[in-house]
Amino acid sequence: MTGLIARNEDDAALATRYGLPLLHAAPPTGHYLMWIEDRLNLCQVGDKARVAVDFVGGAQAHRRRFGGGLGQPVARAVGLKPGHAPSVLDATAGLARDAFVLATLGCEVTLLERSPVACALVDDGLARAARAEQTAGIAARMRLIQADALQWLCDTQAQWAVLYLDPMFPEPDKRAKSKKEMAAFQALIGGDADADGLLEPARLLATRRVVVKRPRHAPWLAGQEPAYCYEGDSTRFDVYLPRS
Repeated sequence: MTGLIARNEDDAALATRYGLPLLHAAPPTGHYLMWIEDRLNLCQVGDKARVAVDFVGGAQAHRRRFGGGLGQPVARAVGLKPGHAPSVLDATAGLARDAFVLATLGCEVTLLERSPVACALVDDGLARAARAEQTAGIAARMRLIQADALQWLCDTQAQWAVLYLDPMFPEPDKRAKSKKEMAAFQALIGGDADADGLLEPARLLATRRVVVKRPRHAPWLAGQEPAYCYEGDSTRFDVYLPRS
C-alpha cells in the first residue's frame, strides 16, 4: 500500500485520517507520497513524474480565469445558469478537478473518493486553496469524504440536485489519453469496476439530474441511454433524469 513520508505531527495526522502507512524514506519500488516545496506529491520510484493537486495556480488557475464560465460543457450539463448553482454530489471525485470548477461557479460540492491516496492529495490541495485569498471562498464550498461511493449512495438518506459521476475505466486501453503523470496515477488507483452499479442509486438521490462524464466514444454507463448529452472534443456528458 502506498505510504506517506511524514515531516511532522500534522503529516502523521493526515496519514492516519486516510489510513496511509507512515514512511521514513522512499521505498525501494512502487509509489509513495511526500512533500516537495510544501505540496504533497505522489511519486514513483525511478520516475520523475509527479502528481499533486493545485487549485491555486497552474492549469486550475488558468481554467478558473479563462475556462469559459457557464458556457463550459460540464457547467451546461449540470444545469448551471446565472443566479442558479445547484448542489452537487461528485461521487467519483478523483483529483477533484471538475468539482473545483463547479465550486468556482458557485455550487456547493460534496466529494466522495474511496482512494486514500487521492483523498490525501485533494485534502492537501484544499488546505492550500483555503489559505489563498483568491480561492478560499471556493474551497469553503467543497467537502471531502473518504467513502466507497456504491455503499455510501445506498446507505445515505440525503439528496442533492445533481449527482455527478466520472468513473475511471478498469481497462488501461480504454482510458482517455493522459499525460504521463496522470497515466501513472490512473494505473495506481485502478478502474471503477463497479461503476455501472452507481447509476441507479444516483438516480434515486438526485432531485434534478445525474450527469455522467465519459470519453466521447465510450459506451453508456450500465448500458442505459441518457435523456440527452453534451459533447466535447474528447469527452461527453450524459444526462439522466431522476427516478420519480
